[in-house]
Amino acid sequence: MAAPSPGYSITARVDVLASSAATGDLVAAVAEAGGVVTALDVAESRADRLIVDISFDASDADHADRITANMGDVAGTRVGKVSDRTFLLHLGGKLEVVSKVPLRHRDDLSRAYTPGVARVCMAIAENPAEARHLTIKRNTVAVVTDGSAVLGLGNIGPAAALPVMEGKAALFKQFAGVDAWPVCLDTQDTEQIVEIVKAIAPAYGGINLEDIAAPRCFEVEARLRAELDIPVFHDDQHGTAIVVLAALTNALKVVDKGLEDVRIVVSGVGAAGHAIIALLLAQGANHIVACGRDGALHRGLEELPPTRQWIADHTNPEEFSGSVQEALAGADVFIGVSAPHLLTGDDVATMAEQAIVFALANPDPEVDPIAAGKHAAVVATGRSDVPNQINNVLAFPGFFRGMLDAGTSEITAAVMLAAANAIADAVAPNELNASFIVPSVFDPAVAPNVADAVQAAALDDVSHNVD
Repeated sequence: MAAPSPGYSITARVDVLASSAATGDLVAAVAEAGGVVTALDVAESRADRLIVDISFDASDADHADRITANMGDVAGTRVGKVSDRTFLLHLGGKLEVVSKVPLRHRDDLSRAYTPGVARVCMAIAENPAEARHLTIKRNTVAVVTDGSAVLGLGNIGPAAALPVMEGKAALFKQFAGVDAWPVCLDTQDTEQIVEIVKAIAPAYGGINLEDIAAPRCFEVEARLRAELDIPVFHDDQHGTAIVVLAALTNALKVVDKGLEDVRIVVSGVGAAGHAIIALLLAQGANHIVACGRDGALHRGLEELPPTRQWIADHTNPEEFSGSVQEALAGADVFIGVSAPHLLTGDDVATMAEQAIVFALANPDPEVDPIAAGKHAAVVATGRSDVPNQINNVLAFPGFFRGMLDAGTSEITAAVMLAAANAIADAVAPNELNASFIVPSVFDPAVAPNVADAVQAAALDDVSHNVD
């Protein structure tokens, strides 16, 4: 069973006897069932009874039910309303629109709306570039999804994807001051997605594609990049690649190995795997073996989809053809963006000395991090309950902040490498160790540093193209 997590934080209202022993028995009942008590507050007190709100973390919904039942077995105790704090946080959604300008009297209204706004509209009609200066466009990103590949949940559709997109928008604002808004599309037709996003693009300074399944995501991104004059970024691909490269840069420093020398096994050849491989190659990696469900990709395979053919053409020079477990033997680095429980600790034990394991499948990684840690020097996951969480929030807020500030649209390898290096550099040499290869997602310096690096690289690309 997974460790208790704030993602399953429960508050139960419980009627107990008015004694310290009774409340102690209640706390003990939670612990006995494997929960972690985070708060106990007295909501009401009478001469012989207390009404208490006890909050605890569980590992999943069934575990929360078992903990609640265990509390109910305490003598003299009656469990009342039980609330899932994650659902409470989402009541009414996580976003709101707040005006930046005062609307206190007639004069304010005449400038912000009619009749004054008409002159601003005409200024933009005469010079469309003015939209970046006179509207929200310069600071607004559309978070676009079709709900076809949401987290570890799969194809759950646009309405069910909305809470994730709201969270994404909240992170944009919190970490980089970017005003983002969910755009959940009730279609999974490539042509319709492209046309809809093109139609709404005038209101936005950037497009963040999110949770769109492969291979559709590749065509959607490529066409939108070609047809729009604002940056288009598929975070599941490029955000993941940027943070993986940043983490690997620092992990290699810990084990004193060079990227150009290590043998890397990538499990997962979908959107994230493709982008990770492309960025690793751009940074100088020479020895990559990429594995899908049927084993390693190599040039001898026939009738591969275009994106997988690209991987086969650019990796695995020895044309290894075995399974991911077989590929791992002697490898220096494992990067998993695939499926849970593919590997065991024994598989990791076959890797080279001072091995690096990034098991990033969510919520359950490709290999148990504790088992991997018995054999690998550095272990990272996508989880928040073990060290070295590789989380895209380290990249996308600052990345878009930099692109919006640069006012450019082309996202090149140089721009992404600049973002990865900025994240890696956020860990000072005296902080770097096997359990701290990426900065905290709450480090206030990360997003500004990424933004500055991205803006500089984007403007440098523009100047080279002009020259």
